[in-house]
This record gives sequence, C-alpha cells and structure tokens, in this order.
Amino acid sequence: MTANDWKHRPEGGGWFALWLIRTISRHGGRRVGRAFLYPITLYFLLRRRHEREASRRFLTRAFGRPATLGDVARHIHTFASTILDRVFLLSGQIDRFDIRVNGVEAVHAPLDRGQGVLMVGSHLGSFDAMRVLGTKRPQTNIRVVLDKAHNPSMQQLMDALNPELAANIIDAGMDGPSLVLAIKDAMDAGALVALLVDRAQPGQPTMDVPFMGGIAPFPTSPWMIAVMLKAPVCVAFGLYRGGRRYDLDFTMFSDGLVAERHNRAAVIADCVRRYAAILETRARQSPYCWFNFFDFWRDPDDATLPIPDPAAAAGADAPRRVA
Repeated sequence: MTANDWKHRPEGGGWFALWLIRTISRHGGRRVGRAFLYPITLYFLLRRRHEREASRRFLTRAFGRPATLGDVARHIHTFASTILDRVFLLSGQIDRFDIRVNGVEAVHAPLDRGQGVLMVGSHLGSFDAMRVLGTKRPQTNIRVVLDKAHNPSMQQLMDALNPELAANIIDAGMDGPSLVLAIKDAMDAGALVALLVDRAQPGQPTMDVPFMGGIAPFPTSPWMIAVMLKAPVCVAFGLYRGGRRYDLDFTMFSDGLVAERHNRAAVIADCVRRYAAILETRARQSPYCWFNFFDFWRDPDDATLPIPDPAAAAGADAPRRVA
C-alpha cells in the first residue's frame, strides 16, 4: 500500500463504529466512551494489519529505532481518542476540553481586513479541534474542504451532530475548476477555508520531497490554488496531548502567495518543500499524532524491520493505558 493508494483503504470501522462511539458518548459521557477505546485499540492491533504496519514504519522513522508493539498500541489509542473527541467537538461541547491556542492573532489580521485565508493542515493531530475558532470568533465563516465520497461516515456524523458545519463543506471530490471556483467564492466572502495538504487525490500532481529520512510525494494542487488566488496562507495544527488537552498552533505561512507565469512552478515547489519541512518538525515533536496509516513514502526503506506479532504478544504486550 503506497502513498498513491491511500484512498483504496476503507474507513476503519465505518459508520457503525462512529455510530457506536456516538451512542456510547451521548448516553455515557466521555469517560465511559474512553473505556471503550481499549478494545478498539486491540481490534486494530489484531485485525488491521496495514494500519499496524504503517504505524510501526512511521514510528520507526520518528524514533530512529524499531518501534515496539507498545508504541504502536499507544499510536492507535491516540488516534481513537481523537475520533471519540470528534463527537463532542462537532456537537459544540468545547468546554469539555483544555484547548490552548497559540498564534491565532496573526490569522485574525487578514480576516479583519475582509480577506479570506487558506488554513492548511494535515493528518497530524485533530483538525476538528479547530472548531474552537468558531466559538472564539463566531463572526468567522469557516469552510472545510473535504472529499465527501471517501468520507461518507464522517459526512453522516457531521450531518447528525452539526448540520450547519456539514452544509458549509466544500466537496474536494469536485472537478478541478469547480473546486477552485468554490474556494474562490468562499475566499471572496472573507471565509477561513480549511484544507488538508499532505495527501493528493488520485490523478492529482505531486512533488517528491525529502521527508523524515525518505522521499514522500506531496500534492501541488493546493499550492497552485493559493498562488492563483493570491491568498494569505496559515499553517495549523491541532495536537492531542492526552486527557482533555489539545494544543492549537497557527503560523502565517504567507501574507499572499504571488507568482508570475514564468516562475509559478518554482514558487509552488518552494511552498511544498517548506511545508514538508514544517510538517516533519511537528511530526517528530508529536509522533503519536501522525494519523496517516498507510505507506506515506516512495521508498519504504524500513520494510525489512521485524513487525511485532500482536496475536503472539497479546498476553505480555496488550494495549496498556495511555493518557
């Protein structure tokens, strides 16, 4: 399973798993819901081999040593924790969490001038935690670019928990010109447009850049859109720190990407390299928040490392409690 094949992996657990988490959380609260994360973690360790191997490969790169089964269990548990918290975040229960925000004032500046802003993120941490912006600045129109066809379970969850947010989704599955036009319309209206820029849609152009000791393909289309729209761009991360805590970090990447036709390719290439470097720094600082559970690299050079067998080790190395 390569970086180009991530869309062929089914959603882990699908609608039933999200419905189950939602039901337990609504009737039992977050504490009861978190108790169910341990059997969910065990399920992924035992049954989802591709995700287990991808976790082990990434953590091996991040740690500079072979990742253990306990490392992989903690990684999956962290991911499951953010999925559980999604239920509460999407339903507006921000007060349940200790959310610390850094650097958002720089993002407010162009919004105050009536400019739209592209907020670029990744599958590092929880982008749902960015919902806190809607409570701290309710006048901001937040539009999220999401591939509805690949995320039907997520779309149904949004429809159930936050119909207003669901209605504001910009479908990333549209053809290129329609997508650009939809983003432009939102930007012209002064919206904060959030999109993930670490995965390319099938058929979209990518650029191979150094990333965490290997070569990884990053999409170029988001940066082409940013250049075409001359948009201010901020980089955002919503990193889960355990328990109830999330750290939201915002950094202005550019006050407006401008390029002439003759140097457009060079400007886009520079953006991709800069962003990959930022993402690598953050991923090394918060490795358990990396939620790309597939072979992200062109050269999975650590593929020969031994993969822990959870079935054989379940007695000694069953998922232990993590924050």
